[in-house]
Amino acid sequence: MEHSTSAHRNKIPRLDLHCHLDGSLSRRFVEDTLGRAVTMEELQVEPDCRNLAEYLAKFALPFECIQSAKHLKYAGYDFMRSAYDDALDYVEVRFAPVSSCMEGLDVRTVIESVLEGIRRGEEEFGIACGVIVCAMRNHSEEQNLDMLRAAREFLGEGVCAADLAGDEASYPMSQFRELFREVKRMDMPFTLHAGECGSAENIVEAVECGASRIGHGVAMSGRADVMQLCRDRHIGIELCPTSNIQTRAVADYSAYPMREFLDNGLLATINTDNRTISGTTLENEIRTVREHCRITDEDVTRMMRNAVEVSFAPDEVKQALLARFGE
Repeated sequence: MEHSTSAHRNKIPRLDLHCHLDGSLSRRFVEDTLGRAVTMEELQVEPDCRNLAEYLAKFALPFECIQSAKHLKYAGYDFMRSAYDDALDYVEVRFAPVSSCMEGLDVRTVIESVLEGIRRGEEEFGIACGVIVCAMRNHSEEQNLDMLRAAREFLGEGVCAADLAGDEASYPMSQFRELFREVKRMDMPFTLHAGECGSAENIVEAVECGASRIGHGVAMSGRADVMQLCRDRHIGIELCPTSNIQTRAVADYSAYPMREFLDNGLLATINTDNRTISGTTLENEIRTVREHCRITDEDVTRMMRNAVEVSFAPDEVKQALLARFGE
């Protein structure tokens, strides 16, 4: 099936830098994989979700669907199809390879399979994609380090960076300093989930560990010192509005810090986090913050420029995207 490339659908390029593969698998993919009908209630978070831990429980079903090489290849392709449907031009997708090793696959096979599906999607849909591998807070240091060493071999061959994800409230950033010192020694760039659960100190720890981006980071709202640190270090901030409201990271949109972060000169970006679990798209995120967060078209353009700047894309991809801003 032929598709026009997304590059011709938007005047200003659209990027999503913080998006989880397992949280963004389509209903069609899940039904094909499980061989049964599923309801959106099974896949999406409830409107009255109380916290991040409850939100993370929604990942159990998608994890079931990505335990074979065949399904991982399909998952990569399925994700790229959803990125095309959302009119993206560049996307970074993250996932935890160890979580797909429950039925005997090794980490290398897991990563190779996802990359194969994504490459097929890149060719078919005309969208560039980088893969971010996630160490998980609830995994052992040995598991995480073994995965990261395996993933390092794919750096520049589809893998673009590393991350740390999972239940931040139960596993603070201070427990992972040595792990990411080792990642830094590997010369592997990384973003870290931090400041999603109320701890601005986790953001400081992440920056000091060498993270070039922060996933979520909403806990630095009102903390001029932490904002200055991120501004001075040119740290990208991966904001995910719908998800942050659903997990109660932020009480409501009136308290959402996107306007504050932009006004303080931070390299804020707008992202989806989990397209299926949160029931969102980048188009929906943009529409929501325009309506509720005093975000203008100029702000959206600025955040897309920020996204190009802080992305882990190769220089030639960045230059092609920057040229589209017509400045």
